[in-house]
Amino acid sequence: MIDDAFNWDRFLRRWQDEWVPSEDDAEELADGGLTLADLAVAVPPAGEAEIAAAEERLGTRLPPSYRQFLGASNGWRLDGGSIYRLGGAHEIGWFGDPFDMTSIYERGLTERSTEQEVRLAGMWRRALQLETDSDMSYALLDPGDTDEDGEWALYVYKGWSGEIPDRYPSFRAYMEREYQDFHADRAGIPGFVNDTTRALDADVERAREEALSGRWEAARELLTDAERHGRPRARGMLAQLDAAAHGSRYYGFGELVADARYTGDLVPVMAAARLRDERPGRPSTQGFPLGVETGDGITAAAEEILNGVRERTYRYAPDGAFGRAVAEAWESARWGDTDTAWRVIRAALPSWSPPGPDLLAPVGLLADSVLGPVVTRERGLELLATPRAGRAGAMPDPVPDLDPPGLCWLADTPRRILPYDSYRCLWVEGVEPEALAGLVGEEGGAGLTAPPRRRDGWFDHSTRQRDDLAPWEDRAVVAVGRTGSGWAFGCDTAPRASAAGSFFVSPASAASRDGRAVVLWVRRTHDGGLTVFHLSVAEWGEELYAFTLRGTDVERSGPVPAALDPDRVLDGVGEDDRERRLLAAVRDEFGLSLPRHALVEGILPQLTTRSWNRAPRQGEAYAYATVRVRTR
Repeated sequence: MIDDAFNWDRFLRRWQDEWVPSEDDAEELADGGLTLADLAVAVPPAGEAEIAAAEERLGTRLPPSYRQFLGASNGWRLDGGSIYRLGGAHEIGWFGDPFDMTSIYERGLTERSTEQEVRLAGMWRRALQLETDSDMSYALLDPGDTDEDGEWALYVYKGWSGEIPDRYPSFRAYMEREYQDFHADRAGIPGFVNDTTRALDADVERAREEALSGRWEAARELLTDAERHGRPRARGMLAQLDAAAHGSRYYGFGELVADARYTGDLVPVMAAARLRDERPGRPSTQGFPLGVETGDGITAAAEEILNGVRERTYRYAPDGAFGRAVAEAWESARWGDTDTAWRVIRAALPSWSPPGPDLLAPVGLLADSVLGPVVTRERGLELLATPRAGRAGAMPDPVPDLDPPGLCWLADTPRRILPYDSYRCLWVEGVEPEALAGLVGEEGGAGLTAPPRRRDGWFDHSTRQRDDLAPWEDRAVVAVGRTGSGWAFGCDTAPRASAAGSFFVSPASAASRDGRAVVLWVRRTHDGGLTVFHLSVAEWGEELYAFTLRGTDVERSGPVPAALDPDRVLDGVGEDDRERRLLAAVRDEFGLSLPRHALVEGILPQLTTRSWNRAPRQGEAYAYATVRVRTR
């Protein structure tokens, strides 16, 4: 709707009164290249008769906000952008597409082009040209792109850039953005203080209180306007809200990065954003740009943080009661219990206190290799909505837990989340996860190692055969953690071998040296059908029973309990439910579970196990194939 309260006379007078030369203008004035008269921005208004004459000449009524602008100032000088001057009513005219941009844009249209893309292609021949001086750029009002108030969209096309034109919904929207840019260009000039800057700085302070009180959306609105006007602190505060809300992939925190009080929160987030697209094993040789000049101490700390985030060893460790809660949450999350970890953090958020006035949230959490994935977008919004630093306010409703109970989620999880046809898991009762290295870890191995890094959206599960291994060997790389019922587990969601074969030897016996152990290996077709389901159970170093289901054939050893026997469990069960029913039986028998979020997000440490295959015996044949892919 048209804003009747907007007054062009007041808006333009304020702009004129606040005008001071930019740095470039000041240099030209000092050199004698310009006079103050050359830099005048205000122009006397056009009368109604002059505007009407222009409309008669053009054969159309001008859109409301532009018509009102001419009645307040018959043209305007702009600086800081590629449009230098907007002409008066007597100077504007139809663009006419002198460069045949229409054909260029029409060639790019397809049957899948959007309505906006079609409008843009037709804009060039019908647009009204407003500028009279520019850097090879054009300010074009499009009568074919209008809203319910009769406003025409304004496009700014930079002819030297080769980019798609910038679109503004109206002439007024364009001028308001130019006014914001005018302020942003002068924000660093000493003495550039006026009613607008004072009001915006007061808004930044109000936004800080709104954010700490959990009213982050109101804070974001205030900070967005202040940031567009170039106000100090606004950019860094706004970027914190965006980071916690997962609103963008790159975060620059402006001058706040130069303050050592914020290094532990802001620099790790910048490091994580920098490394997000870096390939494992190929660290960037370029420096770590922080965006502002910093002291040697911050520069050194930033490089150390960058290396820690890259190696997934960085830990977020704030002070005080909140820091103790973070440490407790980290211990839960490191073994897979991310839901408990988030509940601990959520309960402690009111006790969080910023190390300086411009930190709005504990955003350093996002870069922690273990706790960062715990703070999902929904949880980040919950964090922002929770009053902090002693502020009062309503507590938000808790975000539901992420992990489903039991094991059936393995059969139900879409392939876009768990994109593998096979998985194998080992559970050991009553031991800590670190003990798995001594029970099933490869001899002379490194023990538990850091989780893999993401690559192109997935994890770098390398399946290349190692040079020091025999071709028949099958050493699993398992993610290690602990279930809520006290079982340590190792889970391999990308087995090198497709399924348990004739040389397979279950690691259950070796793992059960001090109690019970359960091994599960499942193989599916690409469309989700169950082809192999293996279960083996051992205790005190001896296998109790096992079965392997292949299609409808079952191989058994030992007395398989009736509750687990596949003939009984699958009696009358359709093909689509076979895996789910068998997983439910295993869950009910042993109380087993796996943490979906920790596995999918790659939070858990890894362990390379001994081979799950034995060596071929005398007279047994073994064949294998190697596929090499050469890329240029």
